[in-house]
Amino acid sequence: MRIVDVCGFYTPLGGGVKTYVDRKLKAVGGYGHELVVIAPAEAESWQEVAPGARLRNIPGPAFPLDPRYRYFDDEARLHAELDSLEPDIVECATPWSSAGMVERWPGRAPRTLIMHLDVFATYPYRWLGGIADTRTIDVPFAFFWRRMRRFGSSYDAIVCANRGLVEQLASHEVPNVVFEPMGVDPGRFSPELRDEALRESLLASLHLPPDATLLLGVGRFSPEKRWPMIAQAVTAAGYAQKLGFVLLGEGRHRPQIERAMAGNPHLKVLGRTSDRGELARLMASADALVHGSESESFGMVGVEARASGLPVIMPDRGGCAEQAANGMGWTYPAGDGRALATLLGEIVGEPLAESRARSVAASGTVRTMDEHFADLFARYERIVEGRRRAA
Repeated sequence: MRIVDVCGFYTPLGGGVKTYVDRKLKAVGGYGHELVVIAPAEAESWQEVAPGARLRNIPGPAFPLDPRYRYFDDEARLHAELDSLEPDIVECATPWSSAGMVERWPGRAPRTLIMHLDVFATYPYRWLGGIADTRTIDVPFAFFWRRMRRFGSSYDAIVCANRGLVEQLASHEVPNVVFEPMGVDPGRFSPELRDEALRESLLASLHLPPDATLLLGVGRFSPEKRWPMIAQAVTAAGYAQKLGFVLLGEGRHRPQIERAMAGNPHLKVLGRTSDRGELARLMASADALVHGSESESFGMVGVEARASGLPVIMPDRGGCAEQAANGMGWTYPAGDGRALATLLGEIVGEPLAESRARSVAASGTVRTMDEHFADLFARYERIVEGRRRAA
């Protein structure tokens, strides 16, 4: 089976989508399939990533709001690429313009839409959530839900990785929505990587003693991640607790984050690392992961934390919320920094230690990305076979 992934979110400096696609490129050959990822880039290129796995870059302009990303702007060129590749099934990784381009491609192959983005949680619900409920916000954006219902009818499946997004789409009568949870890189993250010397050095760099609590944040520096809110909540809770926070990532909103930290010596931006081994060691060596985005389509960072034996502190909506279930962490009302500060003050100490013990014990049960791919490719095989029988 030849799978072609039209992936507008893939970029060398990307986050969760890049992690997901890179693992899929490496894993697909083990299932006996072939994968070509088509991504917009500055220049045209082909790259053989692994046996049966290729990355095809075609020129696309830079995205105005984030120049790390590019987008497809030549529908005829994209259709020609699909024609030449003769896929058995086509994936599209975004509900934006490329989804319409793939929908209009005249080829006969079935196609799926992977919801790597929770559009409403990322934008209108976040922008307007303080003044209106979601149903009210939906009214002026009815055109988008009509678009999603059309995609649900024209695509063979809309694949979601968290139950909340499945329920949201179903509530707007979007058909063909399926649930396929993702996972974590196999063999990468483990509580056995905990490094007490690293932990103590990080706390020392925050002017805190070894018995302080070290919180870790990981993610892109963009508004929907709410890092300034987290910085302010940690500062507020830190008046009564020995509490430190280090943030790993990069992005255009770094100045806003640093202003929110307000020179607090117990908070620090570490910057971005492309070394997954270093990230795994940091995950295992912290005391808890704290996250602010309720718009995560899956929440890969939460799963990586779980596999590292790290308790999680998550907003109560979005893909990350599920990772706090069964005593593996806590949730707080999404977007509510005061509630987060109160929660941090309540859990430091024995509750956090107990949650870490449970998280370490359960770390080996966390779903792997390869388990996700096995289920996803099996679904694709059923879709392709069903189309052939119907022909």
